[in-house]
Amino acid sequence: MRTILVVPYNPIWPDEFEKIKGELEIALEDSFISIEHVGSTSVPGLSAKPIIDIDIVIEKGTFPVVKEKLAAIGYEHVGDLEIPTREAFKYSGKEHLMEHHLYVCEDDSPELHRHLVFRDHLRTHPEDRYRYSCIKVEMARLHPHDIDAYLAGKSPLILEIYRKCGLIK
Repeated sequence: MRTILVVPYNPIWPDEFEKIKGELEIALEDSFISIEHVGSTSVPGLSAKPIIDIDIVIEKGTFPVVKEKLAAIGYEHVGDLEIPTREAFKYSGKEHLMEHHLYVCEDDSPELHRHLVFRDHLRTHPEDRYRYSCIKVEMARLHPHDIDAYLAGKSPLILEIYRKCGLIK
């Protein structure tokens, strides 16, 4: 059983992202638009599970090429994991890199848009960042082995922030 661990922000996370990004850039060559650090580790000051979330942004129709290039460096496509417009990958042989989740999204993906808007809002709104940080720590304390309860506990605040940044009405 995996324990949900939320830790204080670590200033090494951006550097760890850059290491992963560097490998991806070399492998993907010119097959991407951008490689984005998303999720809680991308927000300075925000407590997080110590796992880097990455969205590779691609042009429509280029996924087969990107998938092949990622496979060549140890990433295996595992589908959209029930989140349309976002393709997930697992990996092996990356012990030299910090644990990470890797996703590929076309540039018009609603999921990509949600990731970027939420990230940017938390980066520029300290009160919401603080409140979100506190609820993440509290939910991990209350539900250390129940990811569904952890997520459900965060959901009302996430929805409130989504409303503030125009992601939902």
